[in-house]
Amino acid sequence: MTLTAAEVEAVIRAGVPMAEDIGFTVDEAGSQGYARTRLVFSERLIRPGGTLSGPVQMALADASMYAAVMAAIGRVEMAVTSNLSINFLQKPAPADLFAEATVLRRGRRIAFCEVRLLSGEGEEQKLVAHVTGSYALPYNGE
Repeated sequence: MTLTAAEVEAVIRAGVPMAEDIGFTVDEAGSQGYARTRLVFSERLIRPGGTLSGPVQMALADASMYAAVMAAIGRVEMAVTSNLSINFLQKPAPADLFAEATVLRRGRRIAFCEVRLLSGEGEEQKLVAHVTGSYALPYNGE
């Protein structure tokens, strides 16, 4: 059973309390393995130079992959990150950061994902990081 955006967000916030601390929200979730998420800007998340810190960007990307996996296959709290690779392309603005996560391929034991981190609003959004990763899926006995 797939989950709605609100259900995905609730599962992530319950299982990963840090998600609430960094202002992680799920704006959209689709059964084809897509999630659009957001990190609500806070002064606590910036680093010297006035940009969002790299670890915060990685946390958003990781949680977004998790959201896309759950949107596709349902509640799987025991799915875990097995790989995450990030390329920082440009400095994000000190504002909300958005993520578009897609499950590229899903097998019985692993899901491969891609995430685009975007800074800015509407048509002004700029790609600031490109992420690829995989999630190990819990064994279901099949």
